[in-house]
Amino acid sequence: MLGFAIGVPFAILRVYGGRLSRFLVDIYVWVYRSIPLIVLLFLYYWGIFPIIFGVKLSAMATSILALGTRDGAYQSMIFRAALESIDPGQMLAARSLGMGKWEAVRRIILPQALRIAIPGWTNQYAIMLKDSSICFALGVLEILTRTRYVTISIGSYFIPYLVAGLLFIALTYGGTKVFNIIYEKVQIPGLIGGK
Repeated sequence: MLGFAIGVPFAILRVYGGRLSRFLVDIYVWVYRSIPLIVLLFLYYWGIFPIIFGVKLSAMATSILALGTRDGAYQSMIFRAALESIDPGQMLAARSLGMGKWEAVRRIILPQALRIAIPGWTNQYAIMLKDSSICFALGVLEILTRTRYVTISIGSYFIPYLVAGLLFIALTYGGTKVFNIIYEKVQIPGLIGGK
């Protein structure tokens, strides 16, 4: 959700904003897509928040912020592509009806782009789910950390990691099915597959 809250406005600013906003969004996306997640986790946990802001966040809060801000960069690219795929005639038609630019984006362009972005978000969901396992580096009790504890207590590796793998498959499959249901329900007339 944090990635969505960052990605959508940044994509809108990148496509419809001025030169400065496009430049700032491009810098954000470039930086967050360039830094490996493990480095970002360590920067947030031991550097940016305690040194710059004077706040020591919990490992869970740091993980949520790192995953969310990084995901925002990727989601902004997904949504940017969706916005740019909308026929420019849609904006011209809305403006000819007397809508302002931002009203046209909100009422005409945005609903269409949201549907177009769903397949990309489905892939990003699966990637973020698997990336969350890196948060074990900060001691967050996620699936792999708990699996490690089980392997230590029972003295076996195969079954616990097999169960962890199956759990990741189930979560990925379940999330993908939810996105597919949303995609099928949100049909827009005039688009491919629209009713």
